[in-house]
Amino acid sequence: MIIEFEEKLLELIDQRIASASDDELFAGGYLRGHISLSAAACEEAGEEDIAILKSRIESSLEEARAELSPADRTIVSELWQELVAEV
Repeated sequence: MIIEFEEKLLELIDQRIASASDDELFAGGYLRGHISLSAAACEEAGEEDIAILKSRIESSLEEARAELSPADRTIVSELWQELVAEV
């Protein structure tokens, strides 16, 4: 389940590439890393619950807040919310 959810999220990001703005490309690339690392952590822990994966991704993004400017955080957060709504 985790792998399928990860693949769907990454596929949605990939589908946006052709029409994405520079900000959206940045946010997509940034989210890809957090999604993949969180999915790997779930797999390593034997977790299969999508809610746990979402929580790990959100925690990862929160822990990395200082890496981004407020504007970039907003762009990343908005893309994350859009992706979750689409899956």
